[in-house]
Amino acid sequence: MTPATFVPGTSEGQRMLEIRASGIPWRRWGPYLSERQWGTVREDYGEDGNSWAYFTHDQARSRAYRWGEDGIAGISDDAQRLCFALALWNGVDPIIKERLFGLNNGEGNHGEDVKEYYYYLDNAPSHSYMKYLYRYPQAAFPYNDLVETNRQRTRYDLEYELIDTGIFDGDRYFDVFVEYAKATPEDILVQVTVHNRGPEEASLHVLPTLWFRNTWWQGGSAEKPSLRRAEGPPGTSVIAAGHPDLGPRYLSCEGAPVLLFTENETNTERLFGTPNATPFVKDGINNYIVEGRADAVNPEGSGTKSCAHYRLTLAPGEVQRIRLRLNQTPRSGEEAPFGSPFENVLAERQREADAFYENITPPSVGPDAANVMRQALAGMLWTKQYYLYEVDRWLRQHGSDAAAGRQISVRNTSWFHMVNADIISMPDKWEYPWYAAWDLAFHTVALAMVDPDFAKNQLDLMLRERYLHPNGQIPAYEWNFSDVNPPVHAWAALFIYRTEKELLGTGDVGFLERMFQKLLMNFTWWVNRKDRTGQNVFEGGFLGLDNIGVFDRSAPLPTGGYLEQADGTAWMALFAQTMLDIAAELAVHDRVYEEMATKFYEHFVWIASAMNSIGENQEGMWDEEDGFYYDLLRLPDGSATRLKVRSLVGLLPLAASTVFTREMIEQMPGFVERAQWFNRYHTRMASTVSSITRPGVGGRLHLSLLTEERLRRVLARMLDENEFLGDYGIRSLSRAHLHDPYIFYQDGQEHRVQYLPGDSDTGMFGGNSNWRGPIWFPVNMMLLRALLNLYAYYGNDFTVECPTGSGNRMNLYQVSEEIGRRLTRVFLRDESDRRPVFGYAQKFQDDPHWRDYLLFYEYFHGDNGAGIGASHQTGWTGLVARIIQLFGYMSPEQVLGEEARRLVYRKEGSLPQPVEGPAAR
Repeated sequence: MTPATFVPGTSEGQRMLEIRASGIPWRRWGPYLSERQWGTVREDYGEDGNSWAYFTHDQARSRAYRWGEDGIAGISDDAQRLCFALALWNGVDPIIKERLFGLNNGEGNHGEDVKEYYYYLDNAPSHSYMKYLYRYPQAAFPYNDLVETNRQRTRYDLEYELIDTGIFDGDRYFDVFVEYAKATPEDILVQVTVHNRGPEEASLHVLPTLWFRNTWWQGGSAEKPSLRRAEGPPGTSVIAAGHPDLGPRYLSCEGAPVLLFTENETNTERLFGTPNATPFVKDGINNYIVEGRADAVNPEGSGTKSCAHYRLTLAPGEVQRIRLRLNQTPRSGEEAPFGSPFENVLAERQREADAFYENITPPSVGPDAANVMRQALAGMLWTKQYYLYEVDRWLRQHGSDAAAGRQISVRNTSWFHMVNADIISMPDKWEYPWYAAWDLAFHTVALAMVDPDFAKNQLDLMLRERYLHPNGQIPAYEWNFSDVNPPVHAWAALFIYRTEKELLGTGDVGFLERMFQKLLMNFTWWVNRKDRTGQNVFEGGFLGLDNIGVFDRSAPLPTGGYLEQADGTAWMALFAQTMLDIAAELAVHDRVYEEMATKFYEHFVWIASAMNSIGENQEGMWDEEDGFYYDLLRLPDGSATRLKVRSLVGLLPLAASTVFTREMIEQMPGFVERAQWFNRYHTRMASTVSSITRPGVGGRLHLSLLTEERLRRVLARMLDENEFLGDYGIRSLSRAHLHDPYIFYQDGQEHRVQYLPGDSDTGMFGGNSNWRGPIWFPVNMMLLRALLNLYAYYGNDFTVECPTGSGNRMNLYQVSEEIGRRLTRVFLRDESDRRPVFGYAQKFQDDPHWRDYLLFYEYFHGDNGAGIGASHQTGWTGLVARIIQLFGYMSPEQVLGEEARRLVYRKEGSLPQPVEGPAAR
């Protein structure tokens, strides 16, 4: 059974069909604000490239941004011209709360980190309904305490979190829920619900804020937009917005609050000691509210930034609501913007969101897991952002002009062709408010569950001419577009194509063909740039795994020489397999792709042969004694040594595992003929790829880097609870390195890799990521995929011990199910009614107002499952939703198919013939 996203019987499904078929702009307005624009590369105009220091949190309230906007629970149109978000003031803070606070990379003992509690509770893919929770302390926010205490802690200490400050003791805080509901694509209802959770009466200033992104700083003849006070129905205050491109908009505010106006312009007097260009500046509302400066806001009621000022006093436990409406037409009389029609639309959109998620949630999934799944997907949808970066303009503003032949040392100089101005799925809109190429590929796998069109759009973006480098490289991330991320985009594209084909009965062949043609350029870039010796063994640098290796793999090695990377080579093997798979899919429609299938079959065999071969000096990546793959260090004197760190680097060859149905291969007779010739002519190389010559269950064929013998040996390591198999998934480093660290000596210097289940103890890559022990969802997903592919090929007769040494034998479907169960346990209540993700935080575990609101962290403690790193990286941790759905719907019988019930047959001569040899056996 498969869920259907586009179900005409559900209103949200119907909206998705309207977007696809008629272009009705349900997505025009969405949660497209960043949660941190300060401290980013785009806003950095300093000379040393230290963006954290150039534009700080303290400056953000006073300094106009150039390339984007941030806010709390914010929305904007899809070009981020007009923005709306929530600001708050508890009466004691030194500033109003307009944006989320966190430590920059130099302040945190484990790197940058947001120090707030906020939750993405709900979101429909058209953004017809959204819900967000922000927790605001009633006492003064401990800005200085968080900075100073974390600064005193070492990398060996835990982070000092907001909950640790005691600010939430006695429940003295406000829960502020923000809900959006669209009556039409251009009519947005906003409800803010404030709960006083504390034991005493408390006051709160609520400041719903409307403003224009400052686009006029660049000059030109475009008309400057404006906000002004307008007339509205009795009991209502109205802000009228005029924009030359967006047209008129009206924000109606129930209760006739006072309206405040200023300009979205930098307060140069405060920041730089120079006179302001206008008397009303970006922090004018802050200065009016906090300092009582009446002259800080425009008495004429106009500007480019404005807010409605609500003053609430709430008794203990009291709840109060504020309602607003943003649309194109002011309402009056019987069409007043509030009342029962408002309530009806809000309730209806809630019901429609419930129906949508019920439709995609397997009936076998319990309420707790369903809540995890829904909040994970809500986070995926909330973490969209309008991302603007015209790199050539930015470079010219830094003094580097490629067209004039003037290039200086500044980041991203070779990417001057890039013009990014799109809605993009972000890893974490505070920690990583920029796209990251390989993160994004994993995002699309989860996003395809709710919005296949948006998922396809995201992969399309990375391969468009405005993004993809002319040489074929995919941009990595804004700190260094030239860094190298794993090539997982072909796999993601094929996954989405097949997901949609299963949902709708037909696949988007045009999308798949576009992906193939652009990915062909990217594959060629890898072959030309990352295969140093032309031997089909690949480098690539850190490949997203940050500090997993002995050395910083993105920097020159202290030993000299270079690394032949087991993970880089395995990723390329998977890339070749997937391109072959896509070519086979497209060959049904165009026979020319048979030749491309042959090209990628040969590429895979060459890569597999290079990776699996043992050189004359026993210097290959495969270590026969350990039964594991390792990186190979090639030294300047010509010698080579394996770096025997048992890590994901050695497990990733398992991920290069792809299954082809017999029918798919038989539809390509030209491919079969060429592959047979290749196997006969290159007998030794082809002997390393045994599976393609031997049909498995149901006549399936299989490409893998691992022979059956090697597969069993690698699985024995991976499923060993003393090594990789943790209670909450597959660890990124073997636990055996806890007491037996890998140590490499070079010129009297010790390089050590030791198992670290939690935070990193190294500053490599900022110190906010750790691949030396914790559990990461994206690579676990790749391993689950591989196990299911292997099961589809080997069937029920292939069993292994799981866990290793337990005597308990499982087939590979059962192994994948067990790993999936362990991964989802991170978030689910256990037998003690605790969620491992919350770790030691007692309030998170026990308080009824906290325990069911989830945070989706960047990675998880390798021993106890606690969340670590960026706390809202639903991006790829949102894969937990896909895992819950996958095992909720799937069964072993579905993986094997009906043909598994019959005897496996073989039509001699119809398939690439077996090649005898030790590897084939």
